[in-house]
Amino acid sequence: MALSDIYYSGLVRIPVGFRLAPDPESSGGGVPQPSTGGNSVPGQLATKVEQALGLVAWAGTAAGVLGVLITGAVMAISHKRGESSEHMSRLGMVLGGCILVATAGPIVSWVFGTGGQGEGN
Repeated sequence: MALSDIYYSGLVRIPVGFRLAPDPESSGGGVPQPSTGGNSVPGQLATKVEQALGLVAWAGTAAGVLGVLITGAVMAISHKRGESSEHMSRLGMVLGGCILVATAGPIVSWVFGTGGQGEGN
């Protein structure tokens, strides 16, 4: 007996009333749709989110500058000692992170749009 035969024989045993979902139009049921109050964000929440994002952006920029300084210092020390290492790949990673932090806001605005604000809509 194949697996499909077991499946179809199981379907035959299910009572007819349980095979189909009830029609929401005829039974008066359905999923309630609560009111969301539109697309407005409370003013205090928007201010707090902007402050938090500004702090995170500032911290990301500071971390990028610190990373470039540390990588440069390690490169200088290694050069003075005559050691060779893969500092350029580390510097590339730091600079890539700096570029990502710097372009995060415009990328998100481009992907998600401005929500109709500032475009004259």
